[in-house]
Amino acid sequence: MLGQGAYAYNMTTVNVGQAKTDLSRLIALALAGEDVEIARNGVPVVRLVAIQRKPGAGFLAAGGSLAGEIRIGDDFEFTDAELDEMLAP
Repeated sequence: MLGQGAYAYNMTTVNVGQAKTDLSRLIALALAGEDVEIARNGVPVVRLVAIQRKPGAGFLAAGGSLAGEIRIGDDFEFTDAELDEMLAP
């Protein structure tokens, strides 16, 4: 039977009007992993879910916002000879 098992299932259901008022709170619940359903006249019509982002997606979304602001010197990396010299016993 559905609903019987070892899984805890948290769901919040709110009407459209309440969802307008509490949108920030509902987003926080969805980001925390809770299912949020929005109902019209007591009948669920949409579900608010968090988008699963890939690791580093926030960094890549910056889209070059610091383009031209960061400079890397020509001597940033060691040459193979310099590495060999540093690691030699």
